[in-house]
Amino acid sequence: MTTDETISEITELFEKHGADDYYGEPVSQLEHMLQSAMLAERAGADDETIIAAFLHDIGHLLPSELAEDHMDNYGRVDHEKLGADWLRERGFSEKVAQLIEHHVNAKRYLTYKHPAYFNKLSEASLKTLEFQGGPMTEAEAHDFEQNPYFRGILQVRGWDEQAKETDVAMPSANHYLDLCRTYLESRS
Repeated sequence: MTTDETISEITELFEKHGADDYYGEPVSQLEHMLQSAMLAERAGADDETIIAAFLHDIGHLLPSELAEDHMDNYGRVDHEKLGADWLRERGFSEKVAQLIEHHVNAKRYLTYKHPAYFNKLSEASLKTLEFQGGPMTEAEAHDFEQNPYFRGILQVRGWDEQAKETDVAMPSANHYLDLCRTYLESRS
């Protein structure tokens, strides 16, 4: 798949589903992902991390009509893995894929490791946590800490949690789509 085809596919997903509500939160899917990317960019993250923050929930936008593919009204089951695999197939790096694939595990980890984190989760995040397996066990947490991208995954999770604000001025999707284009072209 060419870079142009990949960017067109991502753009099409945003055009079809970007204006959809972000499952129980006061922002749209696209607003949530743009805010995540903007927070990563403001924190001085590298391009791969900004791209992962931007596309971390792309799995929610992938088409599916099957009820069992959804967490009631809270998005796609395994959206993190679906999105990571979809992006791997299109030439994104393993780092981008890992940061996306494990952002849900980061929530599970943080609710295990820091019980106060659990109390800060929004109602929607608490509901999805139930579908996602709840807080990690001690063994799961130990294994998760060994991931070479552990710190970056936690950063993406933090931006994900913060990216639910209304009336935030942010760059357009084209700003981050251009970053994706430049990044993919540099990998080919």
